[in-house]
Formats: sequence, structure tokens, C-alpha cells
Amino acid sequence: MRAWRAQVGAELRLTARRGDSVLLNLAIPVGLLVFFSVVDVLPKPAGVRHPVQFLTPGVMALAVMSTAMVSLGIATGFERQYGVLKRLGATPLGRGRLLTAKIASIAVVEIAQVAVLVGIGLALGWSPGGPVGLALPAILAATVAFAGLGLLMAGSLRAEVTLAAANGLYLLLLLLGGMIFPLSKLPTPLRDVARVLPAGALSDALHGALTAGSGVPLRAWIVLAVWAVGAPVLAARLFRWE
Repeated sequence: MRAWRAQVGAELRLTARRGDSVLLNLAIPVGLLVFFSVVDVLPKPAGVRHPVQFLTPGVMALAVMSTAMVSLGIATGFERQYGVLKRLGATPLGRGRLLTAKIASIAVVEIAQVAVLVGIGLALGWSPGGPVGLALPAILAATVAFAGLGLLMAGSLRAEVTLAAANGLYLLLLLLGGMIFPLSKLPTPLRDVARVLPAGALSDALHGALTAGSGVPLRAWIVLAVWAVGAPVLAARLFRWE
């Protein structure tokens, strides 16, 4: 247990030292939330007066995606290329505890992200409502799904390709995930595609769980469950440690 805790601490320290991770995990979500809440230039769903009501749950979804998929995928990809994973997997820590340590460090970062975003959202006038307790299982399912996608890229592609693929997928899901732009404003074909992606499902779930008078659609739970099972299984089958 001591070795596992030490590895979790090491993962957190490495994350804090990487400037790109800090920018991606915290600075970009906070910047998007503050800027577009103050500068009302984005379309809003029907019935939403202040943009912060829509943006706060959406940016939470963005933060989960950036941490669980992009940061984990890129960091693991370079660790794999440099032989770090091979060496750590051969230590008494073992591969199982190594992976759970990475997942635990992701959870810690996400807790910090959500706490910061909630505080900023409340300061900007956000009023959460609805079945708030459903936000946690949605975030947990999405974390597993996005981590599976990140590890799939990291374990089957070169580190440089993982870097490009993860950032490209991040931008694509940012635009099609209902995080900044409401899915209802997208053309019907794009909206149908977006709703079967993990980003769109998480966005739907968080908006439903944190908005008064709403609810989480069953479709979102099904999509999250499919990705939460399928992505890690595929990553496990294709992952190469070196």
C-alpha cells in the first residue's frame, strides 16, 4: 500500500510539473467559463437566460475529458516510448497497482477541477438545481470511458502520434460535445452523431443533473455505459507496454 501511495504522489507531482497539463486541465476550462460567461456571444439553449447556467456543467465535462483522456493519454504515451512503463511494471509495484495509481491521480485532479469550476460558476451567478447527485456517477462513467480512449491511443500509437491524435480529438469533441455550443444548435446529422459520443453523453448528463427542471436522459446513461465498457476493453486488448 505504501508503494501505491508513493506512486499516486509521484503521478500528481509529475502532473503539476507539466505546464501543458496545468494549462489543459485547469487554465483552459477556467478561461472558457469566465470569458464566455462574461462575454455573451455564444448561442444558448431555449429557456437559458445567463450563459453561466449552460457553461458551468459543460465546462465540467470538458475538464473531465481533458484530464482522463488527453493528459493521461499523452503522458502514458511518452512514458511507454521512453521505457518508463516497462521498468515500473517490473518493480514490486506491479502493473495492476501502477494503473490504479494513475486512475487515482486522475480522480484527485478531477476533484480539484470540479471544486474550482463550481466555485467560479457560483461566483458568476450559476444556480445549480435538478438531481445533483446524478452528476457523480456520470463523471465516474465518463472518466472510465475517456481513460480507456487515452490508454488506447497511448498503448497502440507512437508518442508523437498520440500527442497529435489526443489534441485533435479534444478539439473535435469540444466542438461536438455540447460543452460550449448547445447540441440543440447543431445540424440534425451532427447532433445525432454527437449524442452517441462520450463527450455528448456526459454533457447531456451533467446538464440534466445540474439544471433545475431537467433530468438525465436514458440515452446518455446507455451511451456512457457502452463507452465505459468498450473503450477500456479495447485498450486492454491492444495495449503494448513497450
